[in-house]
Amino acid sequence: MTENAPTYSIVHATPSVETYRHLRTAAGLSGKTVEAASRGLPNSLFAVQVLCAGEPVGMGRVIGDGGAFYQVVDIAVLPEHQGRGLGKMIMAAISDFIAREVPESGYVSLIADGEAYRLYQQFGFALTTPASQGMALKKTAG
Repeated sequence: MTENAPTYSIVHATPSVETYRHLRTAAGLSGKTVEAASRGLPNSLFAVQVLCAGEPVGMGRVIGDGGAFYQVVDIAVLPEHQGRGLGKMIMAAISDFIAREVPESGYVSLIADGEAYRLYQQFGFALTTPASQGMALKKTAG
């Protein structure tokens, strides 16, 4: 590690609406309206942020009913901080939450974009195809 390499810390905290919206779009995820973020964020079962010099550069959340079903969402790292193991840091914190809080028979799912499935496989997630297919319904403005 060089002297100029950034130092990262992880905090278990839900991001602000502004931070959440910024991290999602900057990391290439779909944008969310202020209303959607304001409604959704307080319902997080678990949230984590990665900080660099006190500023959020990554995040991840777990949502669900708190018993039977959970979903890992919003795994995002700013492009200039990607490739430094931050996704693994986020998923390690989420995996600890899952191990601690999800009861036996609980079902944890996620949608992996592109090659991200390789990261999630390292934490025990398995592709569900061909037995199951992921589906989505997106509500768009207008």
